[in-house]
Amino acid sequence: MRRLTRWVQRADVRITNWMARYGILITRIGLGIVFFWFGVLKFFPGLSPAQDLAARTISVLSFGTIAPDLSIPVLAAWECLIGLGLLTGLFMRATLLLLFVQMVGTILPLFFFPSETFTRFPYAPTLEGQYIIKNIVLVGSALVIGATVRGGRVVADPVAAQVAERTAERRTNTGAAR
Repeated sequence: MRRLTRWVQRADVRITNWMARYGILITRIGLGIVFFWFGVLKFFPGLSPAQDLAARTISVLSFGTIAPDLSIPVLAAWECLIGLGLLTGLFMRATLLLLFVQMVGTILPLFFFPSETFTRFPYAPTLEGQYIIKNIVLVGSALVIGATVRGGRVVADPVAAQVAERTAERRTNTGAAR
């Protein structure tokens, strides 16, 4: 039984180390694919299920001054730019800024059009509402990616993570920046 326990522990360490090493890269690439794909769809009228809701949201935000024939291609390019930034790993700060600004706009239909985003407000979202609410996961993923733009990493070893955390706290408390 001890051999099995040791084998499971070694396997757990190897798997956890692999996740720590590749998790953020896979998250960044996956997020990039989603943004690029959904952005490309918006260049082709009728292919994006979010197109109409996005156009109406932008119209409300702009007090009707930005028409869908302008707002949707701009939004499509914006999302493709986010996707390309995530896929390449270039200009991550700017890419994440664009992503966070876009996410603010994405959540607004929950407030602008509650009758379309909820069957029973605030606890029973429609399919469109679910589509919007799931963006919490995208924001969380972007936050994790953003935590690494200065060279940070995910550390699987709990002892090393504690040492790193104490070092970061000391730097913060003394005002030292990396």
